[in-house]
Parts: sequence; C-alpha cells; structure tokens
Amino acid sequence: MAINLDDPKKLRPLVGQAHQVAMNMLRPISRKYDRAEHAYPKELDMLAAMIDGLAESGASEGAGAAGVRREEADGADAGVRNGTNLASVMSIAEMCWGDVGLLLSMPRQGLGNSAIASVADEEQQQRFAGVWAGMAITEPGVGSDSANISTTATLDGDHYVLNGEKIYVTSGDRADHIVVWATLDKSLGRAAIKSFVVPKGTPGMRVDRLEHKLGIRASDTATIIFEDCRVPAENLLGSPEVDTSQGFAGAMATFDNTRPLVASMAVGCARAALDLTCDLLAQAGVTVDYDRPAQIQSAAAARLLQMEADWEAAYLLTLQAAWMADNRKPNSLEASMAKAKAGRVGSDITLGCVELAGSVGYSETELLEKWARDSKILDIFEGTQQIQQLIVARRVLGLSSAELK
Repeated sequence: MAINLDDPKKLRPLVGQAHQVAMNMLRPISRKYDRAEHAYPKELDMLAAMIDGLAESGASEGAGAAGVRREEADGADAGVRNGTNLASVMSIAEMCWGDVGLLLSMPRQGLGNSAIASVADEEQQQRFAGVWAGMAITEPGVGSDSANISTTATLDGDHYVLNGEKIYVTSGDRADHIVVWATLDKSLGRAAIKSFVVPKGTPGMRVDRLEHKLGIRASDTATIIFEDCRVPAENLLGSPEVDTSQGFAGAMATFDNTRPLVASMAVGCARAALDLTCDLLAQAGVTVDYDRPAQIQSAAAARLLQMEADWEAAYLLTLQAAWMADNRKPNSLEASMAKAKAGRVGSDITLGCVELAGSVGYSETELLEKWARDSKILDIFEGTQQIQQLIVARRVLGLSSAELK
C-alpha cells in the first residue's frame, strides 16, 4: 500500500487558518505575555470563541481537544481515516509556531479536556461539554511515575472525598474545572487510580500558589490543595470499578492522546526557530544547499541541515501516532516515541538556533531565546524524556513495568 506523506487535502484549510492565527494574533503578543507572567491574555477570548464556533459547525474538524476511544472501533470496511487527532496535532504545531504558552492558555482547550474526551462516558461527555478543564496529575515527591499517586478519593455516600496536593497544574488557576487523578485504594496499585472532574469553587479545593517559570510564562501553572474536598460520585470519569486486569488503561488512554499533542507543540516551536534562523543566515550571506552533502558546506549550513533532519523525523513520528489514534489502532509505543523524539530535538533545535544566530539569538531582539526557554518544558511534562524511553523499551522488549524499572 502506498504511503502519501503530503498533508491530507481536507486538513489543509484548517492548517492554513491555524498558521494565520499564529502569525497575526499570537506572534504580535508573544513577548508581551512572556514579560507579564500570570496576566491573562484577554485576546484569547475572541480566538477561543472562533474555535468553538468552527467546532460546533463541523467546519473545522480538530478545532477542539480530542480523545482516544479505542472501544469505538470502526468496522473493517471503514477504510483509512484522517480525523480529529491528526487535525489536532497539525493545527497545534502551527499554533505553537506562534506561541506555546498562549496555545496552552486557550480557554476550553486544556489537557483535562482531552482526559474527558478519552475516558468520560456518553452522559459525562454531554454534561462537561464546553468546560475548560486543567489536569492535575503530578505530586510532590512522586516524580515521573504516575502510578505512585498518593492523593486519595474515599467514597462517602454519593460523594468522593479528595485529599492531597497537586503541583504544576497547567491552567490550574484559570480553568473552571480540574481533572484530578487520585487513588481509590493505594494497596491495589495502578488499577485503583481514577480521574475526577472537580468544578472550580468546590469547598476544600484551593489554589495555593502560581509558579514562576523558565518558559511558557503566558500559561499559568498552579499548586492546588485538596482538603476533604467533596466531589459528586458521578464526576468520576468512566467506570468506578477497580479492574486489576485492566490496570492503568484509562490513564493511558489519556496519555496516548496527549503525548502526540505535546510532541506537536515541540515540532511547532522548533519549526519557528528553524524558519527564523534560515532567514538570519541568509541575511548573513550563509547559503544552505539542500541538494549537496552537509560535509562540503559551511559549518553553520551543516548544523542547520542536521537540525532539519531531526525535525522531519519528529514531525513524521507525531503524525504517525495521531493517525493511529484516528484509525483506532493501539498507539502507546508510537505516542511515547513521538513525545521522546520531539521533546529532545525540540530543545536541541531551539538552542542550536540560538547558537547559530549568535548575539541576535541570545538577546530579546528576536524570539529565538524565548523559544529555547519555552521548548524545555515540552521535553518534561506529560512524561519526561527518560520515562518515554523507558516506556518504549518496555514495549519493544515486551516487558512489564515490574520487570523493567
């Protein structure tokens, strides 16, 4: 079967729209909100309303946060689909060509929205339609292993009572709902970890502080405390049953969706740096010839060609992971490969571009230094580089988490 690596025709208008938004709406305010950390970018309200309208009209598939729902497998004759997941990663890459922090600040497009789309049942999908949901996973002292979550959820009548502390919650202060990961029974391990949708303002839930960060400063990152926080039982996403044979499946369905999204953020930010660096090198009289071997060109041209090759690999891995989700194929391995590759080369490329541009790259004259700062988080959140490589190794070798730590 032939493989066509061109952008699907039906997605080209969406990608073009996203690029125009990035260039005309995000780039002009990028530096403003990098300096004004914790200030809400009001300009995004109009943009979010436009995206909501496109998504509701069906005119722009992939405009909203998408989910991976493998149980809804299409029939054998359904054919190949280029659907919401592929549209999302392609449009997000274009938006992050504009600004990663602003993309992460978009109302109703939080990582928690992807969790709801992936795990919620039909009734919950309708009930939580239109909310803006942050996602609270990470805890102090837990590190990258989400299975060690210690925030507890105890059933009390028709409510669950949440107790614990969550850190590095993206949009934790601005979002109107938070998807909180908590364990029903620590002794049952990963299988007992469930996610709960907690509306902002619920008694017992409070934002403790906002973080000051290296990059993505336009995006608020919060620490949230839960003290005897009562959440309606129907706000537990998916099934409340603890199925030890299924294990971490619900959580992984979320990650299988969000990791390609984060990979696409790294791809978009790196593309921005490469495009600007190409222009700066051309202005400096450096010729980059894509038809000649790197070793017979200048050192600057050779470095740029190497970064372009790394970028292409990350981009194709990201498209593969998203395409597999659209076609209801298990994509945990590919999602982690895309996230690992894009996260690593995203940082390498943006720092490499700062280096090639010299003093212009290091100063605030251009956005190169900002992109280098922004890209670092994309190699860390949604699972660090090291965790992704561990997941890939387990999948390739056919070993469990207990067998390969």
